Amino acid sequence: MKVVLINGSPHEQGCTYTALEEVARGLNEHGVQTQIVHIGAQQISGCRGCFACRKIGKCVIEDAVNALAEKLKDADGMVIGSPVYFASPNGSLISLLDRLYAAHGKRLMYKPCGCIVSARRAGTTAALEALHKYPMVNEQPLVSSCYWCMVHGNTPKEVRQDTEGMAIAYNLGKNMAWMVGALASAKHP
Repeated sequence: MKVVLINGSPHEQGCTYTALEEVARGLNEHGVQTQIVHIGAQQISGCRGCFACRKIGKCVIEDAVNALAEKLKDADGMVIGSPVYFASPNGSLISLLDRLYAAHGKRLMYKPCGCIVSARRAGTTAALEALHKYPMVNEQPLVSSCYWCMVHGNTPKEVRQDTEGMAIAYNLGKNMAWMVGALASAKHP
């Protein structure tokens, strides 16, 4: 079993990555392979609403979207991680998710999805709610933790010091491992 974790931060090994590493640890320790995909500071265009993807089965804009869809194709689940910018997920990540779900949403249906956000202080619940809407509208089981999936800190070191947030991140990974395992055993009795 494999879960792809999407790092929606422009900082490859920043605070969001630190949270995703802890989610990955929860997955790995429960027998699930992980891959963290960093979208970085790439220019990711917003959806044009051209609907060409419905005809050709992929987005016509050539950037990170179709490459991510290929990685998700064989994954059993996914986790979306984002920094909080003005009480919202990173704009590049929103553009990526808009187009990913428009062009490849049918292939993601029924794949469990978890979301986690990282902030210095506030805006986390609004950002988390925005991320949750993608899997919820796409018929994907939403994997939760023991509290809202968020970490706090201005640096990776500060995020690691957020013991409650790191425990929540780990628990998200553990719950995702359970979910993908349960679904795999239901498919193959």
